[in-house]
Amino acid sequence: MKNRRNIAAAALAACLTASALAGCGGRKADEPVIRIGVIEPLTGANGAAGFQEMLGIRYANQVYPTVTIGGETYTVKLVEADNKSDCAEAVNAAGALAGEQVSVALGSYGSDLSMAAGAVFAENGIPAIGCSCTNPQVTEGNDSYFRVCFSDPLQGTAMANYAYQNNAKSAAVITQLGDDYSSGLGGYFKEAFSSLGGQIVYDQQFQAGQTDFRSILTNLQAQNPDIIFAPSSLTAAPLIIRQARELGITAVIAGGDAWENSAVISEAGAAAEGVVLTAAFDESEPANDEAAAFIKGFREYLRAEKQDESIPAVSALGYDAYLAAIKAIEAADSTDPAAICQALSSVVVEGATGTITFNETGDANKNLAFIKVIRDGRFQFLTTSTISR
Repeated sequence: MKNRRNIAAAALAACLTASALAGCGGRKADEPVIRIGVIEPLTGANGAAGFQEMLGIRYANQVYPTVTIGGETYTVKLVEADNKSDCAEAVNAAGALAGEQVSVALGSYGSDLSMAAGAVFAENGIPAIGCSCTNPQVTEGNDSYFRVCFSDPLQGTAMANYAYQNNAKSAAVITQLGDDYSSGLGGYFKEAFSSLGGQIVYDQQFQAGQTDFRSILTNLQAQNPDIIFAPSSLTAAPLIIRQARELGITAVIAGGDAWENSAVISEAGAAAEGVVLTAAFDESEPANDEAAAFIKGFREYLRAEKQDESIPAVSALGYDAYLAAIKAIEAADSTDPAAICQALSSVVVEGATGTITFNETGDANKNLAFIKVIRDGRFQFLTTSTISR
């Protein structure tokens, strides 16, 4: 794979300097192709984060554009489907990918979207690799679904440990009703924080689409918690943060990995200063040579795409999910989805987020989460939290 990286880099450079970009990436008519499906929310409430995840996958495809099967070189074609941040649309998108005869699928950002699509992938015998979908239910009971990210029990426990170790003895929890990511992560935080001896002094859910949190925050303020854990969507997060500070609430505000998005900072403004969150990747601490190469190359890619050059964890995870797919295809030496699914169980991937192997439920064997803080208008590394498995 390292040799393909050099080949891909040279090809990309030639492509960017060529006068006719439309011809770049073309293939011979008789060159065999293997299709990798990508299901992401490119529009709707999760569109910003889904796009960041997609960028990581697209970049990986430029770095590793081919795979060898049976001694023959296959071009990897990405078949993208927008699930529009909607579970019903996720079912439709997964069905469309099945119709395109993809050999493996990547995604989706949003655990609920992944779960909705997962049933379709399982019915069609298509292995799927989640990038950042952290809810345990994504892989539970679905032998076709794997994921390269940590799960909510780990990151919820990591944040609880961080809070308690930094003198937070009381916590308030705010989660979104009907959101599996939000309610699940909140539950794991509460369980871990209470087991450490901390006290949950306020626990409240809000409705999807809610924009005014002042009533909830006023009631919370009366309990004077040391920390507010409010894992939520990118739509709700800046509103909760800003309205809390407007009410004079000074408690530490914390969220999950979904908050690592520039929209939180840009929309919450100065109120975002000091917010802490869990993350699966930190660009200042490359885990291996692959990670170092990814960081350098992806920044150049983002610059060419006129995107913010900071690297969110979802992009690194998208990159790693693609690498896992390529590794499994090579191990299976086949385009057959069933063979690829079987191969995924035993692959070892050196990715941007570290070494990845999968356990019996398809989850990545990970026990570490980064804790980041928003400081001076950007996400900065604070510490790490390692969880015993």
